[in-house]
Amino acid sequence: MDLKICFVVLLFSFIKPSSETLQSVSDDDLLELIREKEKLIVLFSKPNCDTCKELENHVESLENDFKKELNAVSVKAINSHLSRLYNPAKDPALVFFRHGVPLLYSGESDENEIYGFFEKNQAPAVKELTDKIFEHITQAATGATTGDWFVMFYGASCVECQRLHAVWESVGATLKGRINVARMDANLAGVNTAKRFNVNKLPSFLFFRLGKVYRFDLPKKDVKSFVIFAQDWYKNAKAEPVPLLASPFDELVDLAVQMIKVSVAFTLDTLTEHPWIWQIGVAGFGLVAITAIIALYKAGKSRPSKDSKKEKKSK
Repeated sequence: MDLKICFVVLLFSFIKPSSETLQSVSDDDLLELIREKEKLIVLFSKPNCDTCKELENHVESLENDFKKELNAVSVKAINSHLSRLYNPAKDPALVFFRHGVPLLYSGESDENEIYGFFEKNQAPAVKELTDKIFEHITQAATGATTGDWFVMFYGASCVECQRLHAVWESVGATLKGRINVARMDANLAGVNTAKRFNVNKLPSFLFFRLGKVYRFDLPKKDVKSFVIFAQDWYKNAKAEPVPLLASPFDELVDLAVQMIKVSVAFTLDTLTEHPWIWQIGVAGFGLVAITAIIALYKAGKSRPSKDSKKEKKSK
């Protein structure tokens, strides 16, 4: 009996404890972890998926290294509704949150590559630009010394923009050291720059190189397509000269035009909602017009003609 007990104890000592498997969390718990944890690694997965299982095995093997070396907690979310928010393509998705900023891993299912990518990108790679610093930082108009820039124009209410946040971070991490990757809020802090470059839809992606701007127009918006475009494919796009900064007079004219547009729109809306205002306006205009016509008629009638003056002189 003692030998059997020893054998069983020895056997269980080689079995990996279940507590070491990757912890599964709900969407509510995941949102709380994203807010609370400085660094968080999340595997978005689904059942009966061989690729998901393979990636999960890699993350489980790296879990201790992530915790000790990167101070990052690792979890998995199965059939999560948040998956599309960080990877529009499909499951599985491996996302590294740094102070809530997501970074999508888009490389091979290899432990060394996964760890190396996350280890090198513990801080966000994408820069946030505004109207005030855009030209100084990028030197887009002069094509000067700060290098090439790949800029995403986004909006806070744009759902597709939100879904590309983690993808764009991955683009910045992949091109880091070679091409500057940034983003601008086209509705707020970057509204004037968006107007300057005729950004009419969101998201929009502009590549700046040597005083020229190239618009990204490839059908796929994934990490690979963005990286290929910035590295070489931009040559197939139309090169546009970077427009110069607007002068204070130009800005004043634009402001005046906008004010006129707003005033006209407000007036039309008011007349549509309150047609009686329009009726009063037409009636008032008609009354003024009739009064003016009568006054002109009387003035013309009371004025002596040239012929009557001549007759008086001849007498």
